[in-house]
Amino acid sequence: MPPEFARRVLALLAQVPVGRVVTYGRLAELAGYPRHSRHVGRLLGHLPEGISAPWHRVVGAGGRLSRPGSEQADWQRVLLEEEDVAFHVNGKVDMRICEWSGEVV
Repeated sequence: MPPEFARRVLALLAQVPVGRVVTYGRLAELAGYPRHSRHVGRLLGHLPEGISAPWHRVVGAGGRLSRPGSEQADWQRVLLEEEDVAFHVNGKVDMRICEWSGEVV
């Protein structure tokens, strides 16, 4: 992916408010790269040292946490719960309440 992709994705991710989440697909779409959700995941999974981004605010389609059952998913849930993100009993984020559509607040 071109360097512009990473710049756009990270700039958008920085705008996701506390207590809200965005999907990998929506983030890719907002960055101008629809259908590149896996590239967003790869980018966030391999951020260079020194780059801080609220990666925990990015979830899979339907509110799924990244890598369910892993330490990363457990940590992501802790971070989201600290921001008062609502979860369903099935462990998914309540997207109806918490999804960020791209509006700047």
